[in-house]
Amino acid sequence: MSLPKTALVTGAASGIGAEIAKTLFDDGCHVVIADLNEPAYLSDLATANQRVLYIPTDLSKQESCQALVDRILKEFGAVDILVNNAGFQHISPLEEFPETVWDKMLQVMLTAPFLLSKYVLPGMKQKHWGRIINMGSIHSQVASLNKAGYIAAKHGLVGLTKATALEGGPFGVTANVICPAYVRTPLVEQQIAAQAETLGLSVEEVESQVFLKASATGKMIEPAEVASMVSYLCSGQAKSITGACWTIDGGWTAQ
Repeated sequence: MSLPKTALVTGAASGIGAEIAKTLFDDGCHVVIADLNEPAYLSDLATANQRVLYIPTDLSKQESCQALVDRILKEFGAVDILVNNAGFQHISPLEEFPETVWDKMLQVMLTAPFLLSKYVLPGMKQKHWGRIINMGSIHSQVASLNKAGYIAAKHGLVGLTKATALEGGPFGVTANVICPAYVRTPLVEQQIAAQAETLGLSVEEVESQVFLKASATGKMIEPAEVASMVSYLCSGQAKSITGACWTIDGGWTAQ
């Protein structure tokens, strides 16, 4: 029986990242969670053959990214799967967008994925197997008002993914980017509630008329849908899929 693969998932304390971490654990992986906050679900993941490790990490700092990978290599010997999921949002007109926020957004959502990919790629090449999955967004493909930092970072991830796919391909390492539209997470639900208060609408009206206005299905995406795509891309069936942008948007970009 083959040994469990080791998966690193960033931003996995809650939301999409948490669902990805749980799914990869269910797939038989050791799972390392890198986040500023400790996940509440750690005690739910326990088997005799698999480990789950939480490592507090500030992904906006290069030295933290390096220390994260160094510790995983020391404890597990390899990073077989890297899921760059961590991110955050800031909404502001371009001329008012804080420069410090811009810098941090690019550090967390573009520079950290670059650094972590850089640090884990040599081991993946040596084993002739690896999966790098970057969590993009519908905003990797289209823009919305007042989200310059997020959109710039998510567009950049597509280019980083393609470059990584070309370099990793001859060594059995794939790289893909998943681009979901609005996913039902605590963060998105907070944004809906805030918009409802600002616009004087009900939560249901904001969800349907604002957040899902461009959706053909008219439904929010569930975290499990994204996690299932990650699971597939990490499987043997997806060994020839690389450098691709996987859109889960309810038909948003079909228009």
